[in-house]
Amino acid sequence: MSEDQGFATFEDVGIAERDKPPFLRLPEPRSLFGLRAMRFSALASGHQLEPYLRLLAALSQAQDRLAGEVDTPSLPSLDEQRRRAANAMPVVPREELAEDEAAAACFTRLMALMDEVAMPELAREALGRARAADEEARRVMFAAVLSDAVPAETVADHIFAAAALQVVAAKRTAGLDALLPQPVADGVCPCCGGPPVTSAVIATVDIDGVRYVQCSLCAAQWNHVRVKCVSCGSTKGIHYQAIEGIADTIKAETCDECRTYVKILNQRKDPELEPVADDVASLGLDILVSEAGWRRAGVNPFLLGY
Repeated sequence: MSEDQGFATFEDVGIAERDKPPFLRLPEPRSLFGLRAMRFSALASGHQLEPYLRLLAALSQAQDRLAGEVDTPSLPSLDEQRRRAANAMPVVPREELAEDEAAAACFTRLMALMDEVAMPELAREALGRARAADEEARRVMFAAVLSDAVPAETVADHIFAAAALQVVAAKRTAGLDALLPQPVADGVCPCCGGPPVTSAVIATVDIDGVRYVQCSLCAAQWNHVRVKCVSCGSTKGIHYQAIEGIADTIKAETCDECRTYVKILNQRKDPELEPVADDVASLGLDILVSEAGWRRAGVNPFLLGY
């Protein structure tokens, strides 16, 4: 594992102070999951995690279908959204989804779609347990995912619950006014309050070289200063870890203050990088950084067992 001192060694992106990137980028559910499915498929061939990546590609394809089928969840009143934003609160708190009818309907439909997918026997058994959950058990599963408190022994079952919640949360957040949510706290999504999955230096027609952190649940992206810990906000002791001999498009930003890390993807060098898929595929980096003494600050519902 190699270590870089400072962000300039990752890449000096040179953003002028006059540039004002938007604070928030809302998710686009109609394309989000389809693109993720394609990325999982592209990453799978020859990968040590190939069977799992192919399963996640199929799951993402099912999410893509769901995003086009399920109704958009209702939003709080605009006055309530404004009150929450003014008080530095998430505008559409993720906890509300545990009782949301749209989440329950999405989960039921996902079970049916995944029945059509070929998968390893252990995954098939987990799907069967998830499908057999009654209404109360399903609410408990949703609550566990939404509070980042999934029991280790039922991680596989909860992956399907998390997938359903991702679709509903993304559709809910996509309905917001992008100018309304305000910063809440370090490492907290301003839309739903979820934790980050990864961060990325992005490159688009309108925004180039700006860092955004992506929510692990609703996929909203919020602007975050470079060389600053996503978890605690410290600007001291920030380093960048990478696997020697591997392309430096994915690194782990480690913080000596809180001893956590969040991955950072360089989409300027590789525009195909996808926050969730490439996070799973770079599990080897998590293992090395964790063994060196840092703990993961981000959450990926497809890496809950790690």
